[in-house]
Amino acid sequence: MALARRLSRLGTETAFAVSAAAAAWGAKGNTIYPFHLGDIDLATPAHITEAMNAAIADGRTGYCPGPGIPQLREAMADDINRLRGTAYTADNVAIQPGGKPVITKFLQAVMDEGDEVLYPNPGFPIYESQIEYLGGVARAYRYLPTERGFAIDLQQVRSLITPRTRAIIYNDLQNPISAESTQEEREAIAQLAQEHDLWVLSDEAYFETRYCGESHSISSIDGMKDRTVILYTFSKKFAMTGWRLGAGIAPVEVAKVFSTMNTNNTNNESCTTHFVQYAGIAALTGDQQPVADMLDVLRGRRDAACAMINQIPGVDVTTPESTFYLFPDVTEAVRRVGATDVDDFATQALHATGVSFCTRNHFGRRQPGEDRDYIRFAYSGIDEHRIREGLGKLKDWIESA
Repeated sequence: MALARRLSRLGTETAFAVSAAAAAWGAKGNTIYPFHLGDIDLATPAHITEAMNAAIADGRTGYCPGPGIPQLREAMADDINRLRGTAYTADNVAIQPGGKPVITKFLQAVMDEGDEVLYPNPGFPIYESQIEYLGGVARAYRYLPTERGFAIDLQQVRSLITPRTRAIIYNDLQNPISAESTQEEREAIAQLAQEHDLWVLSDEAYFETRYCGESHSISSIDGMKDRTVILYTFSKKFAMTGWRLGAGIAPVEVAKVFSTMNTNNTNNESCTTHFVQYAGIAALTGDQQPVADMLDVLRGRRDAACAMINQIPGVDVTTPESTFYLFPDVTEAVRRVGATDVDDFATQALHATGVSFCTRNHFGRRQPGEDRDYIRFAYSGIDEHRIREGLGKLKDWIESA
């Protein structure tokens, strides 16, 4: 029996493939240092769990409104407005079972088959996969290395826009490269969106995962609120990756479409889990000290990882102010150990040291002219002691080559 042809266009989140390789190596009795998956090994704050348990005890276990319960939508709008200087209401909020559904529903809402959508590469692989799976044309834009990290190649973005371009996916505080836009870069993207009448998906999953400074949203720029959809997730800020709770904050007409998709024809989830939404209210309105404590832990891990990485021959990384990812240049290290390419380097590193990580190739097809090799370390799921131990082994292996 033949399966649908569109399945050939469906990709996956490639970090899970690295997880499988690491698990297989670990199953043979080897120690694994897991830098590959952006999960968090810290506990969800207790008051959030208690709110969910109370909701279950109160019988909040049935269906609920497709857009989400009103109390959470109102709390979500208030939180977004407080941190972004916007003026959303509950009508702009469509609660989702995680952040990922926002990507799919955004594309289904604004993109017809054959339309072009710009997306970051390297970037979260689901962008490209969903654009192509839904019949769109994925047009990748790149980043350029700078002294402070990476910057969007705005000249290339401009060159990619055609009459068929419908939207741009914009991931400020970016996975995998931790790139953060300057205000000038953010305003340049906003100007292009308005000039060419583009929708913008602003993926703000890491908006509050930052160690200094202040985050800013493209939605707060004049003229952008009515063409921007914010992807919000509880996963990162509140260590709720497995709870599957997120939201799309959008113009009212788009939020209504999302709500219809929640209950009919698209993802078929009917509604986001009822009792989990009460946990979301507690997360947004309750004690924020546990969030600050988690950031302190992550900051310590970042500092330990950056210090160790920059001691490794042929490896170099800047210290980002946000997210929990590092994207070091390993071009010289790949050559030093005699690896055929960066993926071979990752396999050799796993077998020689137990250090498991993703490579640049897990985050989109390479673009013309790319001649440097990068890898991604996620430090959200490994403590400081094991960071130092694992990266120390990686350093010794590369030094001995």
